Amino acid sequence: MKESTTVVIGGGIIGLSIAWRLAKEGQSVTVIERGEVGQEASRVAAGMLAASAEVGYEEFELYALCRESLRQWPNFARELESDSGINVDYRSHGTLIVADDRDAAVALKRGFDFQKENNYPVEWLTREETLELEPFLSPRIVASVLASEDHAIDNRMVIMGLREAVKRRGGTILEKTTVESVDLTGTEVAVQMQGRSDLVADRIVLAAGAWSRQIAGIPSDLVPPVRPVKGQILELKMEAPFELNHVIRGRKAYLVPRTDGRLIVGATSEEMGFDKRMTAGGVYSILEGAWEMVPGIHDLELLSIEVGLRPGSRDHQPIVGYCRDRRVYIATGHYRHGVILSAITAIESAKSILSGNDSPILSYFSPKRFGHLDVK
Repeated sequence: MKESTTVVIGGGIIGLSIAWRLAKEGQSVTVIERGEVGQEASRVAAGMLAASAEVGYEEFELYALCRESLRQWPNFARELESDSGINVDYRSHGTLIVADDRDAAVALKRGFDFQKENNYPVEWLTREETLELEPFLSPRIVASVLASEDHAIDNRMVIMGLREAVKRRGGTILEKTTVESVDLTGTEVAVQMQGRSDLVADRIVLAAGAWSRQIAGIPSDLVPPVRPVKGQILELKMEAPFELNHVIRGRKAYLVPRTDGRLIVGATSEEMGFDKRMTAGGVYSILEGAWEMVPGIHDLELLSIEVGLRPGSRDHQPIVGYCRDRRVYIATGHYRHGVILSAITAIESAKSILSGNDSPILSYFSPKRFGHLDVK
């Protein structure tokens, strides 16, 4: 058997981020990924760092966590670029949440009032002010809310950077490797893999996203309550004179421009289990919602259509922290917020794993809130 201090099961943006932070601290880390790292939900994401625009009513704790993670992201990105040599295309132009008719404007104003009451950094813009910022928006736009501190990165470049940074810091990544089972009967954790020698570790980090329930050998009372939530997303190619600078969000879709000219348009949210089929209805829904905000997308080249499965928890909140067996650290259930929360999840999880103490910043999202995972 080979030894590793920490085995991270799952090579998405959460698992890789935690592995990188641990490796930076000199820990022996092995990441095990059933496919290729970052090719599931982490790839099929828009890369929005959207604290103000994304979080809904009454989600105060989640908003606070997203805000703290967003605060950490500039340094997180710079460190990652330094460690990997890969530019992650951090864009700080902000997000426009738009209303394209009077009813939408009423709903937008209600949300804006809630955001202002709770000190969200947002600004109300008139139709004229909105079109001055983004001339390619539909002239039917009634008003918008500018969330100037909501930024974006290229999540695919982040994945490439994390993969390289983990390796440069001495970590090991095993791709196309299936974890057959986890054995917790001894003092150490034995991880059995298909076609490879077993690994023995002090602990495992369960970060397998929507597949976190499917790791054999983990006792049923330690299994996190997560499920797959299907998302279909499109990639278009912007060509002059068409241009967008801000992330654009509406009722039915969002558009996220990349510096290299790509435009990410998404995304559906479907309770379809592990069904990853692309559907005409899903694509139509996304394009219709995006076209209503930005008619010019009609003539853009369609580069790709992809499907991902987000890990949704029972309460749609992340599940991060120790469970009853402190050799098992859980980091999953981030749902739509995996990209923005990867920074704070990695930073605080690494601190917690190295010290053996629970993170006060992540305490609200601890597995303890699900009784069967309570730490004893």
